[in-house]
Amino acid sequence: MEQFKKVNLKSFEFNVFSLFDDQWFLLTAGDFAKKDFNTMTISWGSMGIMWNRPFVQVAVRPTRFTYQFMNRFDYFTLCAFPEKYRFALQLLGSRSGRDGNKIADSSLTPIASPGDNGVAFKEAQLIIEARKIYWDDFEPQKFVDPTIEENYAQNDYHRFYFGEIVNIFKNKKN
Repeated sequence: MEQFKKVNLKSFEFNVFSLFDDQWFLLTAGDFAKKDFNTMTISWGSMGIMWNRPFVQVAVRPTRFTYQFMNRFDYFTLCAFPEKYRFALQLLGSRSGRDGNKIADSSLTPIASPGDNGVAFKEAQLIIEARKIYWDDFEPQKFVDPTIEENYAQNDYHRFYFGEIVNIFKNKKN
């Protein structure tokens, strides 16, 4: 897609803390052509090198509709947006795809990801495509800091997914 430019992974610079904590991401998994996908807003995760590969790690609760898509599909994307799309990200993080077409309500435009590895959004300023390479479930008995448990009043412990970053794209327009 001409709107997006592929970025060399080794030269890409960003503030991972700001991207997750301040800007947020849309995590999306599924098949664009079959219109079988879902997205959710995330602000927890990490990036780095694991097993000699660039990776992104995300966490999804089993109660989230996106959970089933993360389990079914091999690729997922993370999309970051300019601040003017904050309302759309809030909406997509607070509604379930089980209950209606929250993506249409957000006014964002789903597209096939530029590297053909999943679903992304036309309005994104950054798209990270990742191939799932590992997953595991949080086990509360392994929390060394007992205050972590405060995040799980419903005992809905996250599943975390490691994805090898296969492509990064920047939007040429923003």
